[in-house]
Amino acid sequence: MPDSDSTPTNEWDGSDYDATCGFVHEEATDLVDVLDPQPGERVLDLGCGTGHLTDAIRERGATAVGIDSAESMIAEAREQHPECKFVHADARAHEPEQAFDAVFSNAALHWIPDDDQDAVLDTVADALEPGGRFVAECGGTGNVTAITTAVETALAERGYDTAHPWYFPSIGAYASRLEAHGFEVRMAELFDRPTMLEHGDDGLREWLDTFGDHFFGPLSAAERDAVLTDVETELRDELFRDGSWVADYRRLRFVAVKS
Repeated sequence: MPDSDSTPTNEWDGSDYDATCGFVHEEATDLVDVLDPQPGERVLDLGCGTGHLTDAIRERGATAVGIDSAESMIAEAREQHPECKFVHADARAHEPEQAFDAVFSNAALHWIPDDDQDAVLDTVADALEPGGRFVAECGGTGNVTAITTAVETALAERGYDTAHPWYFPSIGAYASRLEAHGFEVRMAELFDRPTMLEHGDDGLREWLDTFGDHFFGPLSAAERDAVLTDVETELRDELFRDGSWVADYRRLRFVAVKS
C-alpha cells in the first residue's frame, strides 16, 4: 500500500485507496495460494492495507491478524472485514502477543527503506514459530523503472533533484538478508507483471497521486501539473494501451522458512 522514510509522504485514505488501487490485492490473490493457509493456523499479515488478503487467508480456515502503520487503512479493514483482527502497528517494532505459523506480506516491504529492512526481518523472525514460513511479494529490482525515470527526468529539467523512495531488491540481495536472519529460502522469483491502472486516461496521474507524493513535495500545483503532463507524453507510446495505462511492475516473490 508502500520508500525517504518508511511510509509514503501522503496520508493514506483507506476508502480512496480501494477505489483507485484495487489491483494491489487483486493481482496478488494467487500469493494466498502460495501461502496455502491451513485450518487452525495463525497467520500474521504484515502491511495488510485494507485487509482483503487478510480476509482471504481467514476464509481458508486460518486465524488471520493484519498489521499496518496507517490508521486509516486499519479502520477501513476493520469495517470491511470484522471477522479478522487488525492492529495498528509498525512492522519494524511490532511485538505480537503470540507466535504465528506463518507471516504473509503483499506490496508492503518495498515501502520500508534499506536501512530498516533488518528490523522488519527481526520482527518476522521473532513472530514465527520454529519452522514457520514467511511468504511475501514486493516490488523487485527494475520495478516501475519507466515511470520513475520519466518523473525524475521531468523534475530534473525544472531544476529539482529527486529519486524514488522505494526499496526494490534483487533476488540475491534479499535472499542473503533472509539467510542472515535465520531463514532458509525455499523459493524466490523475479518476474514482470504489467498492471493495468484504473480509470482510463486518468490512471497514471491517479497512481502518482496515490504513490508518488514524495516526488512532488516542493512543487507548486502548476509545476506538478506540468510534470505530470510531461510524464504522460513521454510514456504514452510505451505504457498506454487500449485506453488504459499499464504500469511496468516487476515483482519479487519468495517463500522462506525459519530455521
